[in-house]
Amino acid sequence: MDAIMTTDITRERIAATEAVIRPHIRRTPLLKANLADFGLPAVSVTFKLEMLQHSGSFKARGAFANLLLRQVPAAGVVAASGGNHGAAVAYAAQQLGIPATIFVPDITSPAKAERIGSYGAKLVIAGNRYADALAASEAHVARTGALAVHAYDQPETLLGQGSVGLELEQDAPDIDTLLVAVGGGGLIGGIAAWTAGRTRIIAVEPEQSPTLHAAFAAGVPVDAPAGGIAADSLAPRRVGELMFPIARTHVEQVVLVSDDSIRQAQAALWSSLRVVAEPGGAAAFAALLSGRYRPAPGERVAVLVCGANTTAVNFEG
Repeated sequence: MDAIMTTDITRERIAATEAVIRPHIRRTPLLKANLADFGLPAVSVTFKLEMLQHSGSFKARGAFANLLLRQVPAAGVVAASGGNHGAAVAYAAQQLGIPATIFVPDITSPAKAERIGSYGAKLVIAGNRYADALAASEAHVARTGALAVHAYDQPETLLGQGSVGLELEQDAPDIDTLLVAVGGGGLIGGIAAWTAGRTRIIAVEPEQSPTLHAAFAAGVPVDAPAGGIAADSLAPRRVGELMFPIARTHVEQVVLVSDDSIRQAQAALWSSLRVVAEPGGAAAFAALLSGRYRPAPGERVAVLVCGANTTAVNFEG
């Protein structure tokens, strides 16, 4: 595939990328429920269970897109990650026989670090925030010539993540609104490029990591706080430059949720549906459960459960 510009992150490019990565990714299932199951006013809700994707999150889509669409040197690939992107790149590299080095901050959960190692990648702990790991990975690229696979600000990453939107449109074409958690924005950027206004897209962020919220307020990506329970997946310093114009055009609003509401969403998904979600994976549902996003009567809502790399399974305990 030729070099890709921001304006080329389109439905056509996403469809072409999906065809390339399809043999390597799972078509994740949908689970239909009703908000009445959670003690809320009755509204139909469809959960897209992307935590069942290879490596435990949607990130495998973008990882395979990078490794299959770009020229990989003998030095292999390198990625900086809070955990999920690193696990996805490590998994894709293992499947394709490519050496991988993954840099993570020390806040990365043991479950994610263990998963990265299990795929045979070299794991390096660098600093205490994603930005520290990113800087260390960039130094590694300068030393070795390895291919950098950015977690969210790389065209191929957005094209791969956009395949989530393609699947959802095919499997649930009647959806009115989709709630998506945001970290760096590769996922919501790819999905919004696919839907291009045909579905209402609602961004959900932790109150302690309001990256897209801050960018919308400033009119450009800016540094934002990077803390909270979902810091290992939803707390980059700022959203990506590539996704921002897409989000500004096609994301209707940003909803902020508290750490407590994220914990409650994790517990509710487990107790009512036996769905395991890490904090970042439960954040989108937290917007519904907490009432931060209130669907209109008859609105057909979908929620993306985007990751499950956690060791905390008994949320009731």
